[in-house]
Formats: sequence, C-alpha cells, structure tokens
Amino acid sequence: MFDSHDARRAPVPSSPVTHPVTSEVDDAAPSRPVIKVTGVVLRRAADGHALTVRKRGTGMFMFPGGKPEADETPREAGIREVREELGLELPPEDLVLVGEWHTDAANEPGHALHSHVFLSTVPLTETPIPAAEIEELRWQPLDGVDGVEDLAPLSRWYALPVVRSAGSWPRR
Repeated sequence: MFDSHDARRAPVPSSPVTHPVTSEVDDAAPSRPVIKVTGVVLRRAADGHALTVRKRGTGMFMFPGGKPEADETPREAGIREVREELGLELPPEDLVLVGEWHTDAANEPGHALHSHVFLSTVPLTETPIPAAEIEELRWQPLDGVDGVEDLAPLSRWYALPVVRSAGSWPRR
C-alpha cells in the first residue's frame, strides 16, 4: 500500500490503490487551487489499450471523466461524465477503483488535481463517438507511456502503470 501521491515525489505505484490518500497535495505550494475530478479507464477488448480523450481547446489526452456535481460521489461523476462525453451507460457495479491521487492538473496551470480513477470491468468492443467537449479519441497502449508527452501526468505516471501492473481487467 502507499500513501499520498504527489507528481513531484511519489514513486510509481506497483499495485492498485483501494484506500483514500491524505489530503496533502503539495508541501511546497499548499495554497494552489485544487480541482476534484473522476476519470474512467475504458479498455478495448481486442488489445487492452485504454481509451483517452482530448477536450476541445486543450492539448493533453486523459481519461474520460470530469468534475463531480454537488452531492455526487466520484463513481456517480464518472458514470455521468462517460454518458455525456461518449454516450456509454456504465452500471456502477462494473466500475472498480484503481486509485486516488494528488497530481498537477494537465490543462490548468498552477492548479493541483485530486482524482479518483475507476476501471470499467467490461471491455469495449467498439470505439465510442465523442460528444460534449470531447474533440478527439485515442487508444493508448499501456506500455511505453513514459515518453508520451501529450498524455496527462495522472494517466501517464500513476493510473496507467497501476492498470498495466494489474494485468487483465477484473471480471464480475
């Protein structure tokens, strides 16, 4: 198990996180605004690649998802955002927690990110159609992500390594 994750100093986890992290975000800049988000890892049945999205007006690819609305749990936010962004209905029981991390925000300079990342246990057999603010979709192999400069830090350094180390996705 590991403790608080910070993009500056944390080692890459070697197993999924299923416990909450501390609220500490960044010792050097505790006054940075924190954005809370949920991401959902959707994997392609054919090869296990993860679906990443690029939102309109941004340059970084990340998992589908977004900010929770008032009184919405992280899981509920992920389900709603995937429905809005990709037109997919995900049953809550098909999502397992991959981890919870504190990292730098990819598209909001000067902001920290507090994220919950879930993995869908049901592989996708077709590529969804982007909707809402999604400009582009890309299937990301789980290996070789260190050099992918347009992949968000959360995806590149934390969530994808955990998903890769877990092997095949869990089945219900």
